[in-house]
Amino acid sequence: MLEENNTRKGFFEYEQYLPVKDALPHYLRSIVVVAYYTGWRKRELLNLTWDKIDLNEGIMRLDPGEAKNKNGRTLYMNDDLWAEIKILHSKRQLGCPYVFHHNGKRIKKFDRAWQVACQKAGLQDRIFHDFRRTAVRNMVRAGIPERVAMEMSGHKTRAVFDRYNIVNDQDLKDAAKKLQAFIDSRDEPETVTKQLQSAKVLPLTS
Repeated sequence: MLEENNTRKGFFEYEQYLPVKDALPHYLRSIVVVAYYTGWRKRELLNLTWDKIDLNEGIMRLDPGEAKNKNGRTLYMNDDLWAEIKILHSKRQLGCPYVFHHNGKRIKKFDRAWQVACQKAGLQDRIFHDFRRTAVRNMVRAGIPERVAMEMSGHKTRAVFDRYNIVNDQDLKDAAKKLQAFIDSRDEPETVTKQLQSAKVLPLTS
């Protein structure tokens, strides 16, 4: 039997994420910001309520059973994400428990608005779930240990996490530069130290 391979490989580079966000209605833009940084699923975000947000400590959480994998999750927000959530809190409407809403009403879906925004940005093939892959790859690129990244994004199995940790051409180019710097270090240690630094690789020290 032939092996089936229908795994999506879509993701957003930063310069692609911005025009999609800006093309969305104002009440949907914050959802995209949070998705880009966290990799949380659309349903998890649309169901997020203010009692799961600790603005003093900068924490977002999901209780056991609220996430797809049934596990609870705690995420410490970075500065950009924290600032976005604070803005949302300043616009919070009394009687509405949801972090993301439209005129005080819960947002259930926004498929049409998403399609229009992607078309305007020239990214018709993208789906919202691509932010999940994007966040995972950004975490790994940032040097976050994979086990910690799995906890942040809510991946229960390593197999699924690895599928989302996509390598692209730029990753391969960076790897080639690092390999060349390592090889050169065998003969010219002082010269290669500068090469390693320019490639953002720190040489090993005893």
